Amino acid sequence: MKSSSRFGLLLVVLVAGGILVNTWAYLGEAHVERQELKNFPIQVGAWKQEGVDQRFDAQTMSVLRASDYLLRDYRLGNAQMANLYIGYYATQRDGASYHSPLNCLPGAGWSMVDPAMITIRLPNGKSFLANKYVVENGNIRELMIYWYQGRGRMIASEYWGKIYTVLDSVRLRRSDAAMVRVMVPITASDTAAIESAREFAAVTSEVLPEFVPN
Repeated sequence: MKSSSRFGLLLVVLVAGGILVNTWAYLGEAHVERQELKNFPIQVGAWKQEGVDQRFDAQTMSVLRASDYLLRDYRLGNAQMANLYIGYYATQRDGASYHSPLNCLPGAGWSMVDPAMITIRLPNGKSFLANKYVVENGNIRELMIYWYQGRGRMIASEYWGKIYTVLDSVRLRRSDAAMVRVMVPITASDTAAIESAREFAAVTSEVLPEFVPN
């Protein structure tokens, strides 16, 4: 190919790319219908809400920058407790994005040990990977699992989440997503806590698309 032809092709690609970027910026984020997280079910599976929803103070919210969030306790019968946090971001174009617990919890005095990936199997037969840690603060030990959900995906990797966000911003004009975290106290054993967290995560994730759209 002659240099003039290559230059012409490159020019066409650059112009087309510029038009695409400008069009994307002009159209903005695609609107998706969703329910607010305050309407999240008070019962998911056999787990029922315990107490009232918890709220962050203004300083925490200024760092979090979530469009919507839920921080709520659930109980299974008279036994296992679970704390659910969902931080939803309607757009990540303006720099607001979900915060990994790896960045937040250590600064609050928690240590994180025994990292692993675990499989969450949904009632509909599907499954996804989530991050698992044991978190400790003084005499308190809890089992934490978390994942990223939105635009039809449930993934453990924050890095892949960012990559998919870029791709979907171009393909779908969407960057909305959420970080979902489940914490359960370790009372009997780590294994028992993992199974409780798995069960709660599975029923929670299946309900989430009404609040974190696919």
